[in-house]
Amino acid sequence: MREIMTALGATLTHDGDAHTLHIDASNISNDLTATQAGKIRASILLIGPLLSRLGSVRIPHPGGCVLGRRPIDIFIDGFRAMGANVEEDADAFVFEATQLHGAEIFFPVVSVTATESLMITATRAQGRTVLKNAACEPEVIELARMLNACGANITGAGTTTIVIEGVESLTGIEWACMPDRIEAGTFAILAAATRSTVTITDCVTEHIESVLSMFDRIGVPYTKTADTLTVQSYTTPLRASDMRTHEYPGFVTDLQAPMTVLLTQAQGMSMVHETVFEGRLFYTDTLNRMGASIVMCDPHRVIVNGPTQLRGKTIESPDIRAGMALLLAGCIATGETIIQNIYQIDRGYERIDERLRALGVDIERVTE
Repeated sequence: MREIMTALGATLTHDGDAHTLHIDASNISNDLTATQAGKIRASILLIGPLLSRLGSVRIPHPGGCVLGRRPIDIFIDGFRAMGANVEEDADAFVFEATQLHGAEIFFPVVSVTATESLMITATRAQGRTVLKNAACEPEVIELARMLNACGANITGAGTTTIVIEGVESLTGIEWACMPDRIEAGTFAILAAATRSTVTITDCVTEHIESVLSMFDRIGVPYTKTADTLTVQSYTTPLRASDMRTHEYPGFVTDLQAPMTVLLTQAQGMSMVHETVFEGRLFYTDTLNRMGASIVMCDPHRVIVNGPTQLRGKTIESPDIRAGMALLLAGCIATGETIIQNIYQIDRGYERIDERLRALGVDIERVTE
């Protein structure tokens, strides 16, 4: 995303702190086709701001992880409802609008990115926008809080109906990003899978209650405060349990793959039902190569039989979350595991090899 914004003309500097980013977007262009935008689906979040400021945007067909069908019709319909003209050619979409206006938009499916994208766009549109069947994820609430701090007028974030009153302008601010609940959940599952005592600090445990509910059902002990989670070592066998992904506050799809790895160590039969992406369970074939006993019922459901001893293999990361799950599998497998195509893992987990080494994992990054 930094590369994309820099290519558009924004100035991004770290000012000596790797975790503090200064962004000056005073002078930007509107052609995303010459950037890395086609490689990351989140580039679609730039359409609204660029359309509001410059009146037109050209963006390549969005890329990102291959998780099944991920059409962007829901975005296009929303922008059209707000007054944009949208055309498509062989390589890109072109959005044009003289003046965006408020609209009442009902999302046919719950989408975090669509909710965020149209909420951003509506802050500068004329009049009132009402988003119905909106996503309720913590990230949507955080984005609304940040935009309101910039001068936006947004109410209802965190519910299924969000109301945005358009404003003339927004201002720059300083903002501390919320903790990453997917990282927190991943490290918690790693601790459970390795039967280790690990304390995770600076997290929001309320955001991962679905993970903790699974821990309760399968027998992983833990203690928590509002911002600290300690997963405790244990010796008793884990119990099999069914899992079904769902929009927040249900079990988040991004933690389905790591939790499936954990279920390979539980006694009995567990069914994993992936309701969000129909292509997200294909990584289980790789787990079977490592010694797991997983039967695919259909693109949305697998049955996990356990416990099984996983064995190290040379494997390839298919996407961010499945790649991280395979890395977790390598942590509990006998022998050596080599994971190739780790680009996606690095996108989702900062300095993951260094942080796992700090926890005692025998891991190193190999440069060929």
